[in-house]
Amino acid sequence: MLLDVSTTSRGPLFDGRARAAANAYVNRLERDLAEEGLNILRGEMHRVFRNPTGYYESRCKVIEGHKISDSRVVYGPWLAGIGSRNFPVTKFRGYDHWIVTRDKLNARKVGIGERLLRRYTGRM
Repeated sequence: MLLDVSTTSRGPLFDGRARAAANAYVNRLERDLAEEGLNILRGEMHRVFRNPTGYYESRCKVIEGHKISDSRVVYGPWLAGIGSRNFPVTKFRGYDHWIVTRDKLNARKVGIGERLLRRYTGRM
């Protein structure tokens, strides 16, 4: 008796389309999360800053597609409360805008990822 077991490998898993779709999903998710984080950060700056000039907010942007930066504004660490001129040198302890942004973004990231994934699963 001779039993021949052979298979053919066709489809998105075997020709690289699934990998390409997964990579595209990750790249888009990183960009979307960074943009959402920037929106949250700007809202938090409006909430906590007492005398905003607009300069610091204008310098905050998404860089490299997935990072939020304040463009190394010299007083950025002081505003965040991590500068050398914060408490105990002065009474000012800093604002919590970066911490609140992180927490809010962490709470929203699963929902953002799941909504975005629906667009990419058909390609896999």
